[in-house]
This record gives sequence, structure tokens and C-alpha cells, in this order.
Amino acid sequence: MPLIVLPTSQLLWVRVAALLFTCVAFSVASHGASLYGGMADWCIFCWAFSFACTLLVLLVEVFGLQTRAPVSWTNFPITIACYASLLCLSASVIFPLFFLKDQRPSGDTRDYRIAATVFSCLAAVAYMGEVSLTKARPGEVAGYMATAPGLLKVCQTFVACIIFILVSDPVSYNHHAALKWCMAVYCICFILSMAVVVLCVGECTGCLPIPFSKFLSAYGLLAVIMYLTATIIWPVFQFDKRYQHSSRASSKLITVAVLTALNFLLYLADLAYTARLVFVSA
Repeated sequence: MPLIVLPTSQLLWVRVAALLFTCVAFSVASHGASLYGGMADWCIFCWAFSFACTLLVLLVEVFGLQTRAPVSWTNFPITIACYASLLCLSASVIFPLFFLKDQRPSGDTRDYRIAATVFSCLAAVAYMGEVSLTKARPGEVAGYMATAPGLLKVCQTFVACIIFILVSDPVSYNHHAALKWCMAVYCICFILSMAVVVLCVGECTGCLPIPFSKFLSAYGLLAVIMYLTATIIWPVFQFDKRYQHSSRASSKLITVAVLTALNFLLYLADLAYTARLVFVSA
């Protein structure tokens, strides 16, 4: 029977704080904020998912079950923390925009929504603190997901998910073949980045037919080239009057263009870090 271990580290208290903040955020929002619609469901999911994963990490570490976990414990907690920080950050931006600014509630409903927003922001800060505490330091031996390229992979997949949401409602990529290419870029790069995350967390990098470092370098170069084309093509075929499908560009299309450029920069930084790691280790 595993012993209960209660370490009094700074990391433990940061995780406990994140657990409490996410619990309060989704409890308050569900109880009295009178929410409805897809964005409400997204915010509740962000807080509930982060809470559940953090609780899992805490239970495994408190009961000393890291060696029995079917995942790499050097990669899993920081991956969860990074995703949770991005999820809570997105909820902290979306929730007040949709449920405070646009709807202008009054009375107790407004108070509940303000409280949910505050605790969502606190949770995002707590998860960022956890990532800062657990990321790899220079010269330190750590899991791939704790390094800069690993954290960038998480950001790349998260940004791609936001792009998928924006381009699918309404569908804004099917009126020209060039835009379908952009969608293919988003999908291919997302699948490959998520595959890297899963391989690292599942400790399956040795299953690849080629060395993992060579796979990362080749994929990183390919992703940079593909995202460069999408960064150029998307605004041209969405905003140029010769190719415009509608009379005016929506804010969603502009946001997709910005996020495409952001992901291009993330992939470029990822390639630079990966090349540095490969050449330094060589």
C-alpha cells in the first residue's frame, strides 16, 4: 500500500492554489452566473478540465504513484500545466467579453460573473507559475516537454484549436482552393505537433523508424514552410477584393490571420530551438 507523501514545496502550494481557483471559478459560474451558449460551455470546460487534471497530478504525487503511472511523469505534469494555463487564460479573456461586456448583467448574476472572472485569472497565473517552476533550466536534464520546444508544441496545438473553432462557425475556407490549402496546413501541423506531445508523454519516441531528433528537425522545417505559405495566402484570399467571398471581412477572419502569423512565429522559434539542441548535443 503506497504511503501518503505530503511535500511542503512551493510547487505543491502552487498546484493547490490552481486547484482551488479553478474549482471556485466553475462552481460560481455554474451556480449563479446564468450562463448559456457555446462560449459558456467552453469556459466551464476550461476550468473543469484544468481542475480534474490538477487533482489527478496531486493525487498521484501525494500517494507516490509516479512510477506506476502509464505515462512519463517527467513530461505529463508540465504538459497539463501548460495546457491548463492556456485554457484558463482563454477563459479569462472570453468570459468577461461575452458575459460582462456584451450582456451587461445586473445584481447577483453580475457579481457571480465577476467572481468567476477573477478566479479564472488567478488560476491562469497559478498555472503559469507552475510552468515556470517545472520548466527545464539551462544545463538541467529534463523531459522534452519541459524544454522550450516542448512548451512551444503545446502552444502550437492550442493556437491551432482556436483557429479550427473560428474557421468552422461559419465555414470560411471552402470558397477557394487556396484557403483549403491553409486548412490543410492547420490540420497537418496540428496532427504532427500533437503526435509529438503524445509520443513524449507516452514515452514512445523510440517507436519511430528514425531518430527522434531528426524527426523533429525535418518536421519543424516542413511546418515553418507550410505555415509561411498559409500566413501569406490566408489574408490575400480573404481580404483582397478580387477573391473576397463577402463584402466585408469579419473579426473572426482577421483573428485567424493573426493567429496564423502567431503560429508561424511559434514554429520558427521551435525550429531554431530544435536545431540548437541537435547541434549542441552533436
